[in-house]
Amino acid sequence: MMRYDVLIVGGGHAGAQAATVLRQRGYAGTIAIVGEEGELPYERPPLSKDYLQQTKPFERLLLRPASFWIERHIDLLLGRRVVAVDAAAHVATVEDGEAIGYGRMIWAAGGQPRRLTCEGHDLPGVHALRSRADVDRIISELPAVARVAVVGGGYIGLEAAAVLTKLGKAVTVLEAQDRVLARVAGGLLSRFFAQAHRERGVDVRLGAQVRSIVEADGRAGGVRLHDGEVVPAELVLVGIGIVPNIAPLIAAGADGGDGVAVDDHGRTSLPDVFAIGDCALHENRFAQGRALRLESVQNANDMAGTVAKAVVGNPEPYRAVPWFWSHQFDFNLQTVGLSGGFDQEIVRGDPATGSFSVVYLGNGEVLALDCVNATRDYVQGRALLGRRVAPAALADPGVPLKSLAR
Repeated sequence: MMRYDVLIVGGGHAGAQAATVLRQRGYAGTIAIVGEEGELPYERPPLSKDYLQQTKPFERLLLRPASFWIERHIDLLLGRRVVAVDAAAHVATVEDGEAIGYGRMIWAAGGQPRRLTCEGHDLPGVHALRSRADVDRIISELPAVARVAVVGGGYIGLEAAAVLTKLGKAVTVLEAQDRVLARVAGGLLSRFFAQAHRERGVDVRLGAQVRSIVEADGRAGGVRLHDGEVVPAELVLVGIGIVPNIAPLIAAGADGGDGVAVDDHGRTSLPDVFAIGDCALHENRFAQGRALRLESVQNANDMAGTVAKAVVGNPEPYRAVPWFWSHQFDFNLQTVGLSGGFDQEIVRGDPATGSFSVVYLGNGEVLALDCVNATRDYVQGRALLGRRVAPAALADPGVPLKSLAR
């Protein structure tokens, strides 16, 4: 049986960064990354943007070249999925029955796209957008596609809608809630992006409940809504979130629910098992102590660093500032902090100009900023998180945010 001092399950940002930081900090034990995909670790954010638009080749998405892993003696066990964990014996079992022993495990398995469950959800032409293989399938079908229905008005759905519109497709976004970006932003930003998409030709439908996928000639031909209307589409892209890949850990006895629960150092309730990235449920100080999962490159990288420090014997609690970004048409959205629980939105600048920021307050304290084509606010606003600042000063674009942090 193969055995590694550190076995990392998951070959995305979190897993790759954990292995990298371990070596950077002088860890000399054996390390392996078990990855479900057959690819070297790569960036996911460009999949819904540059890669879908075919302006960036896959080789430029690789986090590191093959030589990097070889030179640092990090084994890549690709195309393998861990299906069971024996926490007492310190053994992981992959899909083909092979057992791999470990001293410590870092679970960085991310998640799978949440699927529709309605009639027709499995028809050809219905796609998720999570992996290179997903996007390659979409790209292969696009030449025969004139109309696209995007189910879900979150980051992935809107980014893909922008790209597909640029590629000349007629795109309809179907969002079940009463606004886009409802899970991550306030109403003002939601309205701005919905209008921006509409002005560029996207048909944005709110309160659009999907009843079924309509079949035409053996594949998807449209989306039937709850009111009976059929939105024609030769390709349906579903972007309604992810389901965390945690079943083997939960079956092994780990605490969790919507994610596997971890402490400030990324430890699960299982001995010598850590969890990081999209699947890790943690109490975040920028969320007023609420337990949540953060699906971001920042969280993946910073949690990886936290766990690597714990493994090498220099533990530091996870205290990283959350940040996110999204590119849609000619708008660069940069977010710092977490806006959940806000009770006031302060606008800096004029949204009509396409460059402005929204500052979110909760009980008078700055919780987060959404900055649209306003990088200076994004950079300077980080220092305001958790501070009480006069709303009038925040609203004045002539007052630099850095001056309010003094």
